[in-house]
Amino acid sequence: MDDLNAILTPGMFVRHPGAPELGVGQVQSNIGGKVTVNFRDCGKLVIDSSRVALLPVFEG
Repeated sequence: MDDLNAILTPGMFVRHPGAPELGVGQVQSNIGGKVTVNFRDCGKLVIDSSRVALLPVFEG
């Protein structure tokens, strides 16, 4: 399975497809299949890339 989160870089905004209540988060780091995201509404979470494909958000 390809790592769909490999394109995510620090500063990008994302949503968690399985947890919309988290809102929009900003990628802090993406190292070794672990993506650290700071969600505005609930703080930092470390996401396992092999389990969750985060959705990029392009805000205007």
